[in-house]
Amino acid sequence: MIREVVTEAERLGYWGLLMPDHYMWGPQRPLGDSTLETWTTLTYLAARTEKIRLGTLVTPIPLRPPGILAKEVSTLDLLSGGRTILGVGAGWSQTEFEGYSEWDEPKVRVDKTLEGVELILKLWTTDGKVNYEGRHYRAKDAVLEPKPLQRPHPALLFGGVGSRMLRMAGAYADICIIPPWREGGFASAKEIVTDSAKRYSRDASRISFGQLSFGLGEKYDRSKLAEKVSRASQEGCDCFVVRFADAEYLESMKDFARNVIPSF
Repeated sequence: MIREVVTEAERLGYWGLLMPDHYMWGPQRPLGDSTLETWTTLTYLAARTEKIRLGTLVTPIPLRPPGILAKEVSTLDLLSGGRTILGVGAGWSQTEFEGYSEWDEPKVRVDKTLEGVELILKLWTTDGKVNYEGRHYRAKDAVLEPKPLQRPHPALLFGGVGSRMLRMAGAYADICIIPPWREGGFASAKEIVTDSAKRYSRDASRISFGQLSFGLGEKYDRSKLAEKVSRASQEGCDCFVVRFADAEYLESMKDFARNVIPSF
């Protein structure tokens, strides 16, 4: 289904495809802990496509050594012709972290995320050897060559709802997706991001904001989705992320492309 969906999405003119980045889901998903490794899958999909952007919503940065992740994403960016998006998150699944990494309290996970992003960006943009000394991550004379194709680096997409993650988005995000379950709503979250961008002397207008509608377990409803996209557009969003139900994925995706996308 993934092969068919992605090639058809490109043909229909969708801007990008974002995969979740998890090794274990638990009982809340139909296939439980049966998953594909996300960055391997995206690399495979890059070879089958030419234009559509490929990325994650989102990668839990503390799950992997950030230097290795930087190399993986850089390689995919080169092989895909500069189409990679790195989703940035702090992680939420204790079961997954205990199975594959190390589980920490929320503050430490966010601290690790910040250090991880700093190290990744340094590896992507620094010529020659990279040295980094953080509390959680270190690098000594690390060389990442060749660099990613995108300049200054592959796009960073943030999708967190906590205040610290939103402030981090203001400092680093190219794309900021604000989920509908964020307490306080879209406007207050966007304000935190834009205020943070100003503190870091960034032009907040260069951050693309977006909203999402997953529709898990829901029947496809074109009019309801169109209303959500319209509302997001009125609130200043540049993108909208839709997750169609597995049983009717292709049919829903085609209908959305024909009857909703052209209006925006």
